[in-house]
Order: sequence, then C-alpha cells, then structure tokens
Amino acid sequence: MPIGLLTTIGSDFRISDGTAGWMMTLPGIVAAIAAPLVTVAAGRLDRRLALCALTALLALADLLAAVAPAYWVMLVARVLVGLTIGGFWSIGAGLAVRLVGEKSAGRATAVIFSAVPLGSVLGVPVGTLIGHLAGWRSSFAVVGVLTVAVLVALVALLPPLPPEEPLRPRVFGELLRRTGVRVALLVTFLIVLAHFGTYTYVTPFLQHVTHVDPGLVSVLLLAYGTAGVVGNFVAGWTISRSLRATFTTSAAMIAAATLLLPFAGDWDAGAIGLLIVWGIGYGAVPVCSQTWFSRSAPHAQEAATALFTSSFQATISLGALLGGVVVDAFSTSVVMLCGGAIATVMALTTWASGRPARR
Repeated sequence: MPIGLLTTIGSDFRISDGTAGWMMTLPGIVAAIAAPLVTVAAGRLDRRLALCALTALLALADLLAAVAPAYWVMLVARVLVGLTIGGFWSIGAGLAVRLVGEKSAGRATAVIFSAVPLGSVLGVPVGTLIGHLAGWRSSFAVVGVLTVAVLVALVALLPPLPPEEPLRPRVFGELLRRTGVRVALLVTFLIVLAHFGTYTYVTPFLQHVTHVDPGLVSVLLLAYGTAGVVGNFVAGWTISRSLRATFTTSAAMIAAATLLLPFAGDWDAGAIGLLIVWGIGYGAVPVCSQTWFSRSAPHAQEAATALFTSSFQATISLGALLGGVVVDAFSTSVVMLCGGAIATVMALTTWASGRPARR
C-alpha cells in the first residue's frame, strides 16, 4: 500500500524518497528471515491460533503506522508487517489441502493466492486515494480496521488446525537435499528476480517510453492486475493437469512481454496488450511455485511453504535492488530486456527439468 504514498510520507517526515523506500524494502527482508523462524517457533501451537495472532500483529502494525510520530516508529511498524508476511504465508499458504482435501487443493491454493494480484489491483490505488482525500495516516488506519475485521472472521470461521508434527530446524537441511526442492528454489528465484526487477520500474517505463499520461498509468496497471487475477485462477485449474507445463508457459509469457516491451511498448495499444500478457503470466507464478514446493516435500508441507515464502520475499528485495542498478546505469528498456532474458532462462530450466536424462 505505501507505494503510492512514499513521497507524501517522506515529505511529512522530511526525508528523501529513497529513504522512504525503506518502508517497502525492510518488510521483504524481515519476511524472508521470519518465514522459517516463525514456523519453527510456532511448534505445537494450533495453526488457527497462530494465524489469529499474526493477524492481530498486523493490525497493531497498521495502527502504529497511522500514529507514528517519527520515521523510526514507522520503520518499527514495517518490521512488524514483515514478521506478519513471513509468518502468515509460511503457515497459511499450505493449509489448502487440510481445509478442502487433496482433490480440490489446486483450486483452493489458487483462491488463497488470488490475494497477491488482488492486493496489487486494490491496495495501491485505494490506499493512494484515501491518502490523498484524508491524509496518509488515514490509509493505515483504514487498513488497521479492516485487519481487525479479518481477525474476527478468522476466529469465527476457521476450524481448529492442530499441527500435524512440530517443525524442527533440521528439516530445512533435509529439504535442501531433495532435488525437487532445489529445482523449486532455482526456478522461483529466477522468475521472481525477472518479474520484480522489471515490474518495479514499469511506471517510469510507461511514462518515459510509452509516453502515457500520468492519469492513465493507473488504468494500465489496473488492467495488468485484473489479468493477474485471471492468470491465477487459470493456473489453479491447469496445474492439476500439468504443473510443469503451466509454470513453463507462465515464464514464457513474462519473457515475451518484457522482451517485446522496448520494441512494441512505445505505443499505447502495444503496451496494454503486453501488460495483459504479463499479468496473466505472473498471476500463475505464486500458485505454481507454492505447489511445486508442496509436491516436492509432501511429508513436510509447512517447512516447504516456509522455504517458498523466504525465497520469494528475499528475491523480491533483490530484484527491485538489481533492477534499480540497471535503470540508473542504462534505462528502463534495458531492464526489461534483462528481465526477459532471465525469464527465458527460467522457462528453459523448467522445461528441461522434466525431460529424461540422456547420456
């Protein structure tokens, strides 16, 4: 949510936009560290109670941000958000099978991960609108109130979910020795690096290369986010038939969109079409990655989900950082080409990992 409010918050605290950007970087770093640690610390705690506690922590973080008297207090609030992200996703994202059964797990996982594109579609524009109408602190207050409502819903609707087996730290070492888990880490790293190294800078690309009016940028991003929702649910349907083909196709769509943007994205129709292709492709990524981790370690679902969450969050921060280096050194068009090349490597890796070994 703070993406659209960085400049406003920075002005209020009298800091630069770059310093304000730590509100986005810090939660990703903390989440990557917290994912395995929180999952292990949860031990024998009922997963329903753990999710409720993490949701309460998120509400506290949002309300703390709303009243933050200084920027360091805001950063403390964002650290709490990072703890919530890491803990909630590592525990909650893998619960689909326990809630609906194996037969419907793919669709249920897609429903859970629809939160990712929906957050992009709703979070940034709505948070920005509230911030402009009533001040940025009101945005955080509103999200805090909504989070309390989610907490009430969890208490009322989620069934008891006792841990199937306490998670031990050594389990992570055992998982990393499994070929399927290592491949999942590799392909997730590549595709998330490709996506966030480019998508972080899609707005300046649209403004400087496509020459889209600033007011129209939000419309294009809305189209991208809507396509992401579609891609998410399509993937939830197709992964039951072929996870590998779905993930390969997703990466190929991202590669095609980012490689073609510098050439066909200098006019509105070309940019819109490629953003839709990109959105559909990336919408499938979280559900494909989570499912790959889960299938690679059926005996340790929570540990696999914690690895997924940690690798995903760490690569988000790294992708945004490296993308910024390329943009500052060259241009937004070059960063698109670099991201497309990485996505192509990922697609080839995923496709090759399913072929039988040959001498």
